[in-house]
Order: sequence, then structure tokens, then C-alpha cells
Amino acid sequence: MTTRAVKAENHVVKLKQEISLLQAQVSNFQRENEALRLTVVKQNLRVVVNSAQASIKQLVSGAETLNLVAEILQSIDRISEIKDEEEDS
Repeated sequence: MTTRAVKAENHVVKLKQEISLLQAQVSNFQRENEALRLTVVKQNLRVVVNSAQASIKQLVSGAETLNLVAEILQSIDRISEIKDEEEDS
């Protein structure tokens, strides 16, 4: 009976050690998981920022094009006015 009790106690001690080891592994995995999540978030942010920058560049380019078109239209209007004045004279 004593032998069985000693074996059981030894088994309990081993199981407690194993639990401690597993808890330490869980903690490590949780830290690694959080680090990986942060890495993914950073990567996603970079993708979003790059996409936003590309969109802003397209908007600026479009605005510059619109300004150029507006200037051309104003020039055409001036030329038309000058021609009209010359024809009226």
C-alpha cells in the first residue's frame, strides 16, 4: 500500500511539473501570438498607407490635369474674344 501511495505521489509531482511546463509554453505561445498579430497589423497598415498614397497621387494628378484644362479653356475664350473684336472692327 505504501508503495502505491509513493508511486501516486511521484506521479502527482510529475504531473504538476508537466502542468508548470505546459503553462510556461502557453505563456510563450500567447506572447508569440501577440507579436505576430502586431506584425500583421503593421503590415496591413503599410498596405493601407501605400494605397492611400497612391490614391492621393492620382487625385493630385487629376487636379493638375483639371487645372490645365481650365487654363486651356480660358485661353480659348480669350482667343475667341480677340477674334470677335477683330471681326467687329
